[in-house]
Amino acid sequence: MKNLLALISAFMILFAPCTYAAENMCNPCLQEGEEILRCEHMFEEKDAANNQVIITNLRNIICKGNAFKVLFTCKFWSECAKAGDRVNFDVPEAIYTQEGTLLIPACSKVIATVIKIEKQRFPNKNARVYLKFECLLLPDGSAIAMSAQPLTKDGALKEGPWHTAGKLAASTVGLGIVGAGAGTGFAFIPNPAKLGVGFAIGIPVGCTVGLITGLLTPGLKYHAKEGEAIKIILCENLEIKQFSAAPPR
Repeated sequence: MKNLLALISAFMILFAPCTYAAENMCNPCLQEGEEILRCEHMFEEKDAANNQVIITNLRNIICKGNAFKVLFTCKFWSECAKAGDRVNFDVPEAIYTQEGTLLIPACSKVIATVIKIEKQRFPNKNARVYLKFECLLLPDGSAIAMSAQPLTKDGALKEGPWHTAGKLAASTVGLGIVGAGAGTGFAFIPNPAKLGVGFAIGIPVGCTVGLITGLLTPGLKYHAKEGEAIKIILCENLEIKQFSAAPPR
């Protein structure tokens, strides 16, 4: 009998309504007269910690840990920015739940503040930009407080591994060509027949010097183009008024 009751309890917990799970995960502070109607889901972004959205009779609550994309309104260069600067981002396309509820209308904007910039350093340490996303501006002019940060391992924006690898490759290949030329020149002095030997010596030496030089130079600055997309993750629940617009077909 005890085993049967335990099995029933486990079954009830496993298949409990989504609103119960969401209520515990988001811990929404309900207003007077407000009640939870259902739980819906964001389209999942890779590495997001959550995808739940609580729908109440008064508002939509995008739960902490959800992630979505925003686009740089203007180009951004880390060497030209400083702590305290405002950075604007666009939400060009409307964001809906999987179930079809409009959460954030198209042409909304997100405003972030630069809280810290770590300049590129030796050896080969890329610049890091720390942003605090703190305001969502809707097309009707209303502003909603929010708390979010870039969805990266350390919460900072920096050039990716491909850019860093490209820098090292350029340095390696560039000095490899120089080494090949030098080795060829030396080979021609005593005997043109030693051309292959000059290549064999010059290229490895030049490439090795190029790789070491690339590793020992300062890292890359952070540059973002206008319209470049990044992912942000919510640090707190984002509470937005409800919209009646239907999802696109």
